Parts: sequence; structure tokens; C-alpha cells
Amino acid sequence: MRSVILGLCANTHDSAAALLVDGELIGFCEEERLDGIKHSKAFPQHSIDWLLNQAGLTAASVTTVAYNFRPERYWGALRQTPGQLMRTATVGRALPRAASFVKVARRTRARLAELAVRFPNAKLHPVLHHRAHAWTALLSSGFDEAGVLIVDSLGETQTTTLWHGLPSASRPLRLLHELRDPASLGYAYGAITEHLGWRRGDEEGTVMALAAGGDPERFAQLIRRAIPGDDSGFTLNPRLLPLRVLSSRYQRVSQRLAAQSCPPRDSHAPVEQVHADLAAALQARTQQIMVNLAAITRRMSKSRLLCVGGGVAMNCVSIGKIAQAGFCDEVHVPAAPGDSGTAIGAAADAWHASSGKIPTGVEGRCYLGPSFPNLNLPTHPRPGLTAVKVDRAAGLLARHLADGKIVGLFTGALEAGPRALGHRSILASPLEPGVVDRLNATVKFREPFRPFAPMVLAHRAADYFCLDQPSPFMSIAVPATAHARKHLPSIVHANGTARVQTVTAASNPFLAQVLQAFGDITGHPVLINTSLNIKGKPMCGTPSMALDCLAESGLDALLIEGWWVTK
Repeated sequence: MRSVILGLCANTHDSAAALLVDGELIGFCEEERLDGIKHSKAFPQHSIDWLLNQAGLTAASVTTVAYNFRPERYWGALRQTPGQLMRTATVGRALPRAASFVKVARRTRARLAELAVRFPNAKLHPVLHHRAHAWTALLSSGFDEAGVLIVDSLGETQTTTLWHGLPSASRPLRLLHELRDPASLGYAYGAITEHLGWRRGDEEGTVMALAAGGDPERFAQLIRRAIPGDDSGFTLNPRLLPLRVLSSRYQRVSQRLAAQSCPPRDSHAPVEQVHADLAAALQARTQQIMVNLAAITRRMSKSRLLCVGGGVAMNCVSIGKIAQAGFCDEVHVPAAPGDSGTAIGAAADAWHASSGKIPTGVEGRCYLGPSFPNLNLPTHPRPGLTAVKVDRAAGLLARHLADGKIVGLFTGALEAGPRALGHRSILASPLEPGVVDRLNATVKFREPFRPFAPMVLAHRAADYFCLDQPSPFMSIAVPATAHARKHLPSIVHANGTARVQTVTAASNPFLAQVLQAFGDITGHPVLINTSLNIKGKPMCGTPSMALDCLAESGLDALLIEGWWVTK
């Protein structure tokens, strides 16, 4: 009998599905890319339907459903309640917190029951959330052994876990150390993100970008008091960042912290220097904590290779600081380090539990979603749009980019994770004057201080970036070289760094051709690359979504599966 394992991140933010058949990864898809709702919480039915269709299977064929949470582990929070009731700073929230964890435990158990109904022939395999993250990070790296660091807001009760990964061992993941809620770096970053007027769980990257224009020293002492650190990690000060209650009704920043920094900012209010300064202090502290956690992982695992996962792994500046610290030979972040990627990790855990083997098809892969190779467009796919089939698309695209056009690119299989990696991208020339302002104002419709990431041919990366390792998934912010600052200032953020994607012909033949052709024209095989979407919408997963993006934004053109579409 074939093993058909469906891994799910379902009914929570970043809903997604992954499919393993006889231990081989068939594909992975995030539901938002198909239902059009950013950070979709819907059951990932579209993604599941696509995956099963790819494999020629039905729901009745699924032998195991692996879920990315274990409901009984939420009950562990109750053991902390007596101590929290004894402390003045936590007594007011201790009982609501306990009740909220019980509620989520019951809700998670109910979701497992629903899965049993949806897949009546399947065994249910709930997986500890951080363990699912760790599987994804380790398997994506391809390392023979590594330290694994997972940092997020919350997984059951864990918030930070350190592992030693040894894929060839009978026990491939060994837990070395853990921190539990309320010590949560993801919670702290999300709390201050919300205080500054952006959506937590979505716009932490905006706060990271804002930080580059702030003075971290202004609120450094305040944030150190809010997030104290020690040799085992860190804690949170409940007088400044109150105890978590799993409900949006409870504020996450105390009046005391607000009084010592700034009042809550309305999302439509102007961004002032005080907001940038608070963001800078938060970002600086996050970097310090992350580097310390990486050093602890290095010491406990005795490995010079490091995999990092969880939502905080998307803080690319912190990842860059770890890479520059010198105690790791290479730092790897998977393409989907956040919760969506745990669908892969949950499936991997189920396969190993049943077979004793490691799944295949995960290492180094990011292009795992739907593709549309036989797309056929009418001459006018939307009112005001004209489509023409073209040959030698790479050269055509490079010439238009060199001429200053901003072009959407929709080609091949959908990439996994939050970064556009050249299959659902918006590309632009970094040599074009005012390109960042134009992209922010008329294409992406987002804050003017937001930077744009570059992609570069891997063998030329050292000319432009202080980077000593591959960066295929655009996960690391590193300093730009003097050459880049002189010739391509548009790709350099205010802090002197760039979140770079390195491209090889093996990883993406078409994109490598485009970069080479653009380099032949301009002398610089570097392009600005941002996701094919506008603010508030997910990356375009379907041709219809891509055409809508062209029609509704300041894009000049869209290259979609060999069709050149213009306004």
C-alpha cells in the first residue's frame, strides 16, 4: 500500500498543505496564493485539491494527515498559573491566560476531529509545532548535521527551541533547550509592531525597515528592560509587555511602556521620528537576542552549520548579524520559515515515524506550487490589456528592464514562502533614477521608507555584497560593497545592507538568462526583485491574479508564461 501523507497548516494564519507520496515531496502550496486572502486562515482546500490532482489521487487515498499542532500540549500553560497568580505584575491576567490556552486546546482538538471526518481512511498524526518547524529547516538545508534554532511567537507553549539535527541518525532531531511562553521574541516584536500602527503577524517587516531610519539608543534601555537577556536566552518583563492572553481583546503593550516611549499610533497617522527610534531599539535588541540564541545553539550542538526557522527567522537583518558573527560556517533559512512551512515539517515527521526514513525532494527546493505551462491568453485578457506571444523572452525582458520598464514576471511553479524568488516577481532596473519611489508609490502602494531587495548572479555576488555563503531564498541582509553603493544605491537600504537573492543557472535557468542579458546591456547582472502583488494582497498564485495586479497597479508590463501583456 502506498503511503500518502498530507501535511497541513490549517484553520490558522498562513494556511497551507504539503503532500508526500512514499516519502517524496510532491508539492506544497499556501492557500492565500489561490484564494486571494493574505495570510488566509481558511481550510486549505484549494491547495489540497491541487496537490491530490498532481499525484492523481483523491481524499480517500490519503493514509495519514499530519497536523502542525498537538492540542494536549497547550494544557502545559496551566502549570504556570499558580506562580503567575502570586505576582503583582501577572495576577490580573493569569486566569484569563489559562482560560485562553484551554480554549485553544479544545479548538485544536476539534479541528483534529474535523480532519478525521474529511479524511476517513487516514490516520491522524499531530506534530509539536516547533518540531515541525525544525524538520522543515533541517531538511531544506541538505546539511548532514546542523544546529537548528526555531524562534517564533508561540507553538503550543514553546516559543524558542534549540535542536541538534542529524538526518542519518535514528533520532534525526534532538531537543537541546527550550524557552516557553511568556518568554517570546515573536510576541514582543508583534506587540510593538501593533503599537506602532501596523498589523502584527503581517507587517513586522515594515517595522524592521523603519528601524534603519531610527536612533536605537533613544529607547535602548527601555527595550532592554522589556526584553531582559541572560546566558540561557531571554525573558519578557510583564510590567512592560503584559502576559499573553490568546485573545485580541488584551493589549500587548502596557501603559507604562507607552508612557516611556510614545502613544499608540493610528495606522493612518504620520510616521514620526519617535516611531522610527522605537522600531530601531526593538530591532537592535532582537538582533542581540538572536545572535545570542545562535551562539547558544552553536555551543550546545557543537555544529558550525545552523538552520533557523519560525516567524522570527524572517527578520533578515538578524539573520545577517548571525552570519557575520563568525561562529557559523553557513546559516540556512528555508524558503517558508513561518507557519505555512510547518505543513512540510509535519508531513516529514509522520513519514519518519512510520518508516524510519528521511523524506526526499525537500532539499534546496522553493518552487513547489502550481504552474501553468500551457497558458493560452486572448489578445485582450482584460479591458485595456493586450497580450502577444513572444520568443526569446529572457532577452526581451532584459531589454525592457534596461529601458526602465517595471515588469511583472509570472513563470514556472509558484514559490514557497514570503519572498518572491523569480517566479512571481516584479522586476526593475536598479540603475533607473527614482525607481524605489516609483515602486513604492505607484506599483506596491506602500510606505516610502520600504526598501527593495536585489537578485544577482551568484558568481558575481561578491562584487556587490559582503556575502560568504549562498542566499537562494533572499533570507539574509548583508552589507553592500563600495562598488554597489556607488553604482547601485537603489538596492542599498538606509542601514547599508541589502537582502540579497543569489541566482544560479541550476536553480533558475530563465532568471539566470535574464540577469546575464541585463548584465551584458548595463554592466551589472543585478535586478530589483519584489513580490508580484500590491500592499494588502498576497503574492499572485494564478494567472488571473497576475493580470489583475497589472491592471490595478503602475506596472508597465507583465511577462506571463511567454505572453507579453501591456496596457
